[in-house]
Amino acid sequence: MSDLKEIFVNTQHCTGCLSCKLACAVQHSKNKDLFSALSQDPKPKSRLYVEWLWGNTKVPVLCRHCEDAPCVNACISGAITRAENNAVITNTDKCIGCWTCVMVCPYGVIGRDKDLKIAYRCDRCPDQDHPACVDACPTEALTYATVDKFSAEKRQAASREVAQGQGG
Repeated sequence: MSDLKEIFVNTQHCTGCLSCKLACAVQHSKNKDLFSALSQDPKPKSRLYVEWLWGNTKVPVLCRHCEDAPCVNACISGAITRAENNAVITNTDKCIGCWTCVMVCPYGVIGRDKDLKIAYRCDRCPDQDHPACVDACPTEALTYATVDKFSAEKRQAASREVAQGQGG
């Protein structure tokens, strides 16, 4: 069983409150404090997006840290690499702002800081036990778990629905 964790999204639980985005921006601010972040220049940027779709559906979208990440292969400066926790990370000191990674990302989740001329993405908050977005989500729409644990919990939930006559 792999102990590498991923961030999973349950769109049925997302209310679109944007707590995840705020927590992400604060975590990536200089002082990691909400009140300091409000006056920080440049403003800290969230690495997570919440898309509003049809009806009342909200979808948190963030870097999936693809196994064969197109951004890693496309980065001409070598700024994008994979960390020990399997996260795809950008070394901003090496980033030259060519935006090639932005063009090849299949999820559109690599941000551009036009002033600093660097790309940024979800880094899974390497200084913390859990990503800030996951900890901030009041409805648990975001989960940080191994693939095996997440899959087992989904199977158990589906099994309960079937046993209660709700599943198909």
